[in-house]
Amino acid sequence: MPQILEIAATDSKLIKAFIDFPFQLYADHPQWVPPFRSEMRKILTRNHPFFEHSEAAFFLALRQGRPVGRITVFENRRFNSIRKRKEARFYHFECTQDDAAATALFEAAVSWARNCDLEVLEGPHGLGGMDGSGIQIEGFEQRATMTMMHYHQPYYRRLFEQGGFMKVRDLYTAVIDRENFQLPEKIRRVAEIHYKRGHFRVPLFRSKRDLIRIARQIGEVYNRSFTVHEDFCPLQEVEIDRLAKDLALISKPSLIKILYYDEKVVGFLFSFPDLSRALQRGRGRLNPLSLIGLLREAGRTDTLIVNGAAILPEYQKLGGNGLLYYELIRTILDSDYRRAEMVQIADTTTLMLADMQTLGGRIYKTHRIYRRATVR
Repeated sequence: MPQILEIAATDSKLIKAFIDFPFQLYADHPQWVPPFRSEMRKILTRNHPFFEHSEAAFFLALRQGRPVGRITVFENRRFNSIRKRKEARFYHFECTQDDAAATALFEAAVSWARNCDLEVLEGPHGLGGMDGSGIQIEGFEQRATMTMMHYHQPYYRRLFEQGGFMKVRDLYTAVIDRENFQLPEKIRRVAEIHYKRGHFRVPLFRSKRDLIRIARQIGEVYNRSFTVHEDFCPLQEVEIDRLAKDLALISKPSLIKILYYDEKVVGFLFSFPDLSRALQRGRGRLNPLSLIGLLREAGRTDTLIVNGAAILPEYQKLGGNGLLYYELIRTILDSDYRRAEMVQIADTTTLMLADMQTLGGRIYKTHRIYRRATVR
């Protein structure tokens, strides 16, 4: 049987093994995109903002002294308090084709959750707002979408389902090829009408500093707009500031669309260059050389990532979403991008799915969120 070790925040040897394991597992997989090692180290040493309000445990599976699997299990106490739930979540699952190791990791996570008086174990869910969710179950010929929608081994689905996990929901990634990209006449007419009325506007941003300046207003829109989503937990100010800095690192101001009604921020649509190739070349390192690589890739990639759209509830039926898409489409058609990826489209979000199809998109990757009861 494999040995399961829980990793302490001060155990540098096991922390390194936990971080290194997927680099070994995916060494020959061109679709895999690595995380930043430094960010992983912050999580494992509990220097991440998540640990200001919640806790987590990290388990490593060893066979004959060599890592064969890993998993993170955690309780987001803010989420459970707000949603009135007793839920544990898991993340960072990776495993060789070792059924016994996978089973032992699942049981360690379930046992930890049960000892915390939590009734279900669900995931994969990240610790932060930019982390991707779900285990990939379709589209393995496609590269991961940066560090948001991860590439996984095709046998993971079998491991989870034989481990007693059940489907909660699917998350789709859709691709829109430039030759199929459509600007529906209806959206064009709605945009023209709103511009004539003069209340809605989507200004063109040229400075990242200007975007950071309104980050708190964008965060308020996010917090008020996403309350209907089952996985939602409101962002705190420190999390909003962190996300703003992350977006500033990878975004181009012209690709971030902010919807105003008069002088009030009421919606947004985030898109940014696909930096996956640069992340692969960087091998998880975050240093001056890798940052130069990211900046260069931002200027030459032919793929745009669309992830994150929201409008305040009281403005949602006034046509503002059409205006955001109108401005995004105009930006894309005036650029050299050959395709766009729309990510994290839940199978329950009929409006987003309809928008994707209206724009000429097709689903080409699927990730699944799983759940298992922890009570006997």
